[in-house]
Amino acid sequence: MLKFQPPGFGHKVIHTSLGAMVYYTQTNAPWALADIENLPPLLFLHNFGGGASAYEWSKVYPAFASNYQILAPDLIGWGESAHPVRDYQIKDYLNTIAEFIIQTCHQPVTVVASSLTAAFAIRLAITQPNLFQRLFLVCPSGFNDFGQGSGRRLPLSVINTPVLDDLIYSLGAENEIAVRNFLESFLFAKPQRVSQEMVEAYLTSAQQPNAKFAALAFLRGDLYFDLSLYIQQLTIPTVIFWGEKAQFTSIKSGRRLAYSNTNAIQKFYAIADAGVLPHLEVPEITIGLLQRYLG
Repeated sequence: MLKFQPPGFGHKVIHTSLGAMVYYTQTNAPWALADIENLPPLLFLHNFGGGASAYEWSKVYPAFASNYQILAPDLIGWGESAHPVRDYQIKDYLNTIAEFIIQTCHQPVTVVASSLTAAFAIRLAITQPNLFQRLFLVCPSGFNDFGQGSGRRLPLSVINTPVLDDLIYSLGAENEIAVRNFLESFLFAKPQRVSQEMVEAYLTSAQQPNAKFAALAFLRGDLYFDLSLYIQQLTIPTVIFWGEKAQFTSIKSGRRLAYSNTNAIQKFYAIADAGVLPHLEVPEITIGLLQRYLG
């Protein structure tokens, strides 16, 4: 996935309890590398779904590379990180994200995260608030918020059939037509914004050995939970952005989540004409909003 990274960014590796986690950071010019360790850390966490990886944030984080140490990992089971063959559970991601922060951040971190991973960040910030400074979250959802299973795509009886697992994944995530259709039909508000580079980046990630295991855990709903049961406990200052046309996770549900904890959630901003990935669909808007609230 390195070929899809912006100029001046390379990859490094840390080791978690579930294997190696690759992350992208400033490694070459034009960034002032001598000062990189002294810059405050800014962590970007990608969404889940077939072909997901740190590429999702690659149009945004270069804008902050002069003032922050950028950390953009491929989560375990995704991108170029380890793909252990296992039935992935929520605790796998809570644990490995915490391990990543502890190993890479010398001070409380500002996190920028999306969708289900943003919901994981909320849970981590509740249990380990010492790790976090601020949260900037895009469409945070546990995909079962307020008891409404908005995210499940396929019947469990189908996904849990081994032969069909392989077929579903190969047809749904490992070919260019399916990847483009997924981006255009479900993730973006305007299909014409999907570029060939985006399709290739998602396809490359989806075709990594054993990539299907994390993706199918997501599709099965193994990683879903009701975020509304947790969000009231959040104390870390948080700003939420929401694509007005996000599918599966409606903006109505997002506002309801935000209003349930107005002490921690300082702002809820709706992004017009954008789906669940405004940072990939309209990165210039996302950059501007982050700059405004990062202060």
